[in-house]
Amino acid sequence: MALKFVVCVQKEGLGDFDGDDLTIGRLYEIVEEDAGHGMARVIDDSGEDFLYPTTCFEAVSVSEPTAHRLHEMLALAA
Repeated sequence: MALKFVVCVQKEGLGDFDGDDLTIGRLYEIVEEDAGHGMARVIDDSGEDFLYPTTCFEAVSVSEPTAHRLHEMLALAA
């Protein structure tokens, strides 16, 4: 499975969703994506994985070796 990363671009106006565990400009790894419902499961600042609207994020493209390094670094930071 290809690793996917996003950067948080907004966390206001999420309705029932709480954006307290997201940081604008921070990189997050997508654990699971449900494009049909416009949701993405990311490991947020709490270290847990939660569903957030995809409108909170913009995709980040990186090479496969960089993706694996980021995956390892984010896992250590959690």
